[in-house]
Amino acid sequence: MTNLKNCVPGLTVSDSEVNGLELSERYYFEVGAPMIAEKFPEYKERVAAGLVGDGSECFGFDDEISRDHDWGPSFCLWLTKQDFKSFGQALSLAVDELPKAFAGISPRKDSVWGGGRTGVFEIGQFYRRFIGFDRIPATLLEWRVIPEGNLAVVTNGKVFTDHLGEFTAFRNKLKEFYPEDVRLKKIASRCMTIAQSGQYNYVRCVRRGEYVAAQWAETKFISDVISLVFLLNKEYRPFYKWMHRAMKSLPLLGDNIHKLLFELVSVHNSDVVGTMYERKSCLMEEICQLIIEELRHEGLSDSPSDFLLDHGPDVQSKIQDPQIKSIDIWVE
Repeated sequence: MTNLKNCVPGLTVSDSEVNGLELSERYYFEVGAPMIAEKFPEYKERVAAGLVGDGSECFGFDDEISRDHDWGPSFCLWLTKQDFKSFGQALSLAVDELPKAFAGISPRKDSVWGGGRTGVFEIGQFYRRFIGFDRIPATLLEWRVIPEGNLAVVTNGKVFTDHLGEFTAFRNKLKEFYPEDVRLKKIASRCMTIAQSGQYNYVRCVRRGEYVAAQWAETKFISDVISLVFLLNKEYRPFYKWMHRAMKSLPLLGDNIHKLLFELVSVHNSDVVGTMYERKSCLMEEICQLIIEELRHEGLSDSPSDFLLDHGPDVQSKIQDPQIKSIDIWVE
């Protein structure tokens, strides 16, 4: 992978070699920053710049397949509310006039639903677009309603420069992760649904010949297991397309469960009827035991049970806030 920050200025690279986040950073410093310094000198230290938001490149997962849309030379600029009123429109027009191709890379191709991911934004409205608030959530209930994937989106990518620090302060506060009672509520619920779909319902669906239901139980199991691993690591789970890949680098259970889930979805062929389903069930059980072991290690549960469902109430009992603690353990 080419590191564009170490490239000789003006050196071109092919689309197949470039990382989108590095491309954005170089495009900003070589093209965007000089324009701002020339046309808006009095504001140049009031503009935060970076690449954060939707898109595989913001997570560092872009590849040749993902570069056919919503990818190319571009960046985000963030302004305070007053600055956005003062010169946001003028800055947007100036950004639109920048060269669209850069360093041998073709212009960005925005899809029908992918427009507006880069450009000039007011800080509060940028965050509101994803988390529903133009401020840090003020209550535990406000934190609960924000989807995990949206929090992953506003804390991904990279901020290239932010002299004022307002955009970064908001971002860093979100990166501190959910308040502990909210995290515990989510962990407790995941214990219930993982056990229900994987340790209980999967085999029952297979025995009934309800293979569509069994497939859904497996999918639900995978999604909730990955979510739980992210919660244990105090990291936000990204969009479903990237969550398995992103989990691999997490220090707690990440690599082990990444491998087990890959095996789970890869078990397809068997000469013995039922062997595939038996193996899948065993893998689900192995994953649940790893989770139970980690819950005990962290002091989140002291239940002796090997059924993950029995650990959910133990986790829920650790919640301090009475309102959050009183919410149905299954609901999250």
